[in-house]
Amino acid sequence: MIKAAIVGYGNIGKAVLEAVSQAKDFELCGIVRRSALNPPPALEGLEVVDDIRKLKEKPDVAILCVPTRSVEAIAKDYLSLGISTVDSFDIHSKIPALHQSLEAAAKEHGRVAVMSAGWDPGTDSVIRAILLACAPKGLTYTNFGPGMSMGHTVAIKAIEGVRDALSVTVPVGSGMHRRMCYVELEDGYDPEHIKRRIKEDDYFKKDETHVKFVRSVDDIRDSGHGVLLERKGVSGVTPNQRFEFRMSINNPALTAQVMVSSARAAVRQQPGCYTLIEIPPVDLLPGEREEHIKHLV
Repeated sequence: MIKAAIVGYGNIGKAVLEAVSQAKDFELCGIVRRSALNPPPALEGLEVVDDIRKLKEKPDVAILCVPTRSVEAIAKDYLSLGISTVDSFDIHSKIPALHQSLEAAAKEHGRVAVMSAGWDPGTDSVIRAILLACAPKGLTYTNFGPGMSMGHTVAIKAIEGVRDALSVTVPVGSGMHRRMCYVELEDGYDPEHIKRRIKEDDYFKKDETHVKFVRSVDDIRDSGHGVLLERKGVSGVTPNQRFEFRMSINNPALTAQVMVSSARAAVRQQPGCYTLIEIPPVDLLPGEREEHIKHLV
């Protein structure tokens, strides 16, 4: 049994709890939240603490359901305790630097960090790698949405003066996107200042971004999302090889499931830091390799 702790109990944490409860090879050690007081009814009977060190049983792996910008510090802390980690870090441009940082920490403490283990980056990264192997020359376009982006939404909600927010990604084709940001303000804050803060953020500054202020974000909230991956390339010397991968999903549920599968893979790797393209797909699956080879190959 894989002993796991869930760190954070927002949208992702709730979905991870559901996924872990369906995984027969996992044992939940507990939930780590900012406050262990007055846990919600859904956590009744589970150990809830405000520090992973307070869990009665030390987990093999901690599933980090925390904002992206908190991942590095928390992961390094847990790795130093001898606990492997899984996160869904999603700022693409900063992945190489975080990979180097967590690689050093994981190897120093003899543990494993699986990073950027969502669906993009994550499983979509694996699909892009496979398409590149099929057609080494060519172009791949990743078209997100339409749907809610959790990382972008969390980034807006972290801005002082924002009561609530929703970031919706709208594909405009050829891998380009429009970010529609719906913001519910606290009283007394300048909308133009908030708008500038959003557009200057790393999550938004490379895309066409529109900010709209609304009375209630709850009236428009939707957790659906999707992606269309397209590649046109060359296999050997043969041109015009075309590939498509499309999905329409519930964002928190899929992210959570990938993280739980990645936690399974974490206990099967040598110490170090891994993105999903570095992990054999079979290690994400429960059971024995031989059975999967028999049925999937």
